[in-house]
Amino acid sequence: MNFTIALIHSPLVGPFTWQLVRDELAKRHFDVIVPALFDQPDAAAQGTAAPYWRQHARSVAEGLAQVPKNRRVVLVAHSGAGPLLPAIRQMLPHSIRAYVFVDAGLPRDGLSRLDLMKLQDQAWAAEFQQSLSQGAQFPDWTADDLRNIVPNAEVRQQLVAEIQPRSLAFFIEPLPVFGSWPDAACAYIRFSGSYTWDAEQARQSGWPVREINAGHFHMLVDPAAVADWIVDAV
Repeated sequence: MNFTIALIHSPLVGPFTWQLVRDELAKRHFDVIVPALFDQPDAAAQGTAAPYWRQHARSVAEGLAQVPKNRRVVLVAHSGAGPLLPAIRQMLPHSIRAYVFVDAGLPRDGLSRLDLMKLQDQAWAAEFQQSLSQGAQFPDWTADDLRNIVPNAEVRQQLVAEIQPRSLAFFIEPLPVFGSWPDAACAYIRFSGSYTWDAEQARQSGWPVREINAGHFHMLVDPAAVADWIVDAV
């Protein structure tokens, strides 16, 4: 293969999200990597460190540092990693073969994650913002909360162990999109009803869209099928 697939997890969870799909793709002899997103949440919230989005984009760039610069990269984003793809792309020296959004939000220049939520459901986003303003953090899922979405208890525990609850500062920082984005083909794979709006936006943009009625973490339920769909999209 003349390209590397980078599976990028949401900043709300951890790299285990993609581990089973990574293993599937590796068995099929694809060059695949799951870079871990790192940040200093307290410093970012206080303005004493780079914004979250810059720290996360830098994490991906560092994770791909060993990939030869003449090799093309496919960026595959799940959930909250979707809006980060333009920022990630700008930090990479590689050419991009494709972008694949998997039950993920779509980038819009200068909008925060909360702004993107408001485009989909103004009333829900207002309640969510009020909760965060009062000191709540999200996500606060427990293993029991995710029982129906990820039935395997061991897999579910590993997912929950990596959850990264975020405060208001994370959700209100603006996310940049460079002017010529997208600079490569894009595709969308929808699992859950929460991302129906994003899938429709992708369809209106002329991207190929595949819709499967499943849970948000379906890659941990049927990794072989999700690997198939990613390969098809690429």
